[in-house]
Amino acid sequence: MRSALALTGIVLVLCLFSAGCTGTQTNEPKKEVSIGYVTWDCAIASSNVMKQVFEEAGYDVTLVAVDAGPLFEALANGDVDFTTTGWLPHTHESYWEKYGDRIDYVNENIPGAARIGLVVPAYVTINSIEEMNGVADQFGGRIVGIEPGAGIMTRTEQAIDEYGLNYELVASSSAGMATELSSSINDEEWVAVTGWSPHWKFGRYDLKFLEDQKGVYGGAEDIVTLARQGLATDDPEAHGILTRFEWTAEDIASVMTDIAGGMSEEEAAQKWVDANRDKVQAWLGTA
Repeated sequence: MRSALALTGIVLVLCLFSAGCTGTQTNEPKKEVSIGYVTWDCAIASSNVMKQVFEEAGYDVTLVAVDAGPLFEALANGDVDFTTTGWLPHTHESYWEKYGDRIDYVNENIPGAARIGLVVPAYVTINSIEEMNGVADQFGGRIVGIEPGAGIMTRTEQAIDEYGLNYELVASSSAGMATELSSSINDEEWVAVTGWSPHWKFGRYDLKFLEDQKGVYGGAEDIVTLARQGLATDDPEAHGILTRFEWTAEDIASVMTDIAGGMSEEEAAQKWVDANRDKVQAWLGTA
């Protein structure tokens, strides 16, 4: 009787051990993906929405915030998997020329809706960059910029040369630019900033782009999804989501507006995802 009980105990222990091993082992590698982005408001909004989408697909997601140059270099070197906020063919032209042959151009996720240039409040009485020198004192001889090295900063340096502007380009940040714009409008002062659309500021304030007769800033452009080469082979599921990802300027603006209004990046992204289940399911390929 004792030997029978002992044998039964051994079998139970072996079964439990076997079950425990089976529960902790898997042939499936953990799904991981990294999203690179510059700290523009639109990039923050888009990257956080895609983070939630990929988490729904079962991925561990890492967000990597860098400047534009390092972002393109990281994509080219395979150090990040993708970005959803390349601006082409104008804003990031120099980076694309340098790294584009080593990056996978996936698709345009907001086709033809993007624009960059010099932005002023609508009450400013000039309408073109060519008129700026005649009113330099009213602008304080300054153009308020964002991070050094951003594509729009390079274009603005070119515009200062092309138009012979007697202005200083003041480097700041996306948030700093928006703060100075808001403060100037509240005081009804003249201010010129490096601006882009889509951006929440156009929904909050009455603004206009100054006409760019020389075409320094280029025309309408696409917001595009770019991936490291090899992602399509390494992770067809992730690449498939990216190929299906497309939304509108109104979509991204709604996320930006919620963030600018005080909502956290995660909450604003989740709000949009919850309200747009049909689009999210289409991106995931489960619609």
